[in-house]
Amino acid sequence: MILRLLGMPQVLAVLLIVNGLGTIYGYWWYNVQLVETPPVFLIFVPDSPTASLFFCGVLVFFLFKKHNGLLEALAAVTLLKYGTWAVVMNISAGAAGGDLNWTHYMLIVSHAAMAVQALLFLPYYRIKAWHLAAAAVWTVHNDIIDYVYGMYPWVSPVLSDDIMHIGYFTFWLSVLSVLVLYVFSMKRRHYLSL
Repeated sequence: MILRLLGMPQVLAVLLIVNGLGTIYGYWWYNVQLVETPPVFLIFVPDSPTASLFFCGVLVFFLFKKHNGLLEALAAVTLLKYGTWAVVMNISAGAAGGDLNWTHYMLIVSHAAMAVQALLFLPYYRIKAWHLAAAAVWTVHNDIIDYVYGMYPWVSPVLSDDIMHIGYFTFWLSVLSVLVLYVFSMKRRHYLSL
């Protein structure tokens, strides 16, 4: 019943507004890092707001009772990945002795909500194999840009010595996110309609 509620136009509209505001805030959050980023890498730096931007696109399609499988795959994989990543990084920073203030707790809650959204909408997605393959390439390519070229999102100073480990974790989180989408969206054929 809750899953069917998500497909109601009023709920989709509210989610679009909330995610739209979160996307704008997310790009603003990256402002300082984006100023220092070489132009060729700009599209790959603001990971979480780009994930929520993909999801905003999905919600717009859903409001018109349409589907875009590629956009759905990009949104689902990146929401799950970066939502989980930010929660783990913030909790890890606190566990390593870093100070956590209200902003960190807000980031934990909002990014956890991103990952939950990705999972809750799984029954609505209409993703084909090539959509998921393209999303996997985008996501792993982003990992390479982040951890080979050093464009990764800034982390707490208490974690800065662990960047190689974070890169390793991030790569496998990408793989896991793609696998979750494959198993629970593509393999399952019990879709909900809008």
